[in-house]
Amino acid sequence: METKELKQIEKVAQKIQLVKGEFTPSEASHIVVNLIDEKINFHKIQRLQMWEGNHKCKTDLLDGRIKELEKEKVIAKEFINNIRSLGQNLKINGILEISVAQ
Repeated sequence: METKELKQIEKVAQKIQLVKGEFTPSEASHIVVNLIDEKINFHKIQRLQMWEGNHKCKTDLLDGRIKELEKEKVIAKEFINNIRSLGQNLKINGILEISVAQ
């Protein structure tokens, strides 16, 4: 039997530049809405998996988060539409920060 040594993790955090640049309102809307929709779908899948394991489980936290994200999507769309009416572009700077949970 071979013994493998576990490597010490040197980095405890990582940043990923997910989105950066200037976008037309249509492009910005597409990017923002799709990112929010992906997160909503993630939570819906989590909720379904919980329900499949136990039909009586409480999904209040996931339901609440889904509602929050739906509201944020409406707010983002309204903001982008206001900028569209001004004939301006938008800058998006989306950095994803990942770190070790403690």
